[in-house]
Amino acid sequence: MHFIIGGAFNGKRAWVKNYYKVFEHNHWISAYETQTIPKELNTFDQDLLVIEGVEIWLKNLSASMGADKCRGLWANCLDNWLTWEKAALQRQLVVIGTDITKGIVPIEAENRLWRDITGWAYQDTAAKSEKVDVIWYGLNQTIK
Repeated sequence: MHFIIGGAFNGKRAWVKNYYKVFEHNHWISAYETQTIPKELNTFDQDLLVIEGVEIWLKNLSASMGADKCRGLWANCLDNWLTWEKAALQRQLVVIGTDITKGIVPIEAENRLWRDITGWAYQDTAAKSEKVDVIWYGLNQTIK
């Protein structure tokens, strides 16, 4: 799994498209296009899959359940995704998340919870990823 993280509108999507030479839309599952979080990937028959908008799914989850449940559900998704990826040598999973954990801490409790859950989920994702890249202004820095 390759985890891509960076600020909003910092070129994460463009960098991934260029790096992986992805041009077809069917390689993407996007929360930005109101697609639901894929808990399993068994029906996906491509070798490359890009999942983006993690922070949106986590916001929706944090609105309906507590932090421990959110983190457990996220860990379950990661495990299922890694199982899919490891089922065939040529498979590659790319997860893109926008970093919302920097800056001023939100006043509203629900937004603080979302920010906390996102930070924990990103830590879990980075820990389970083979490679992690931070994208700022269209430039990558490999940190793992």
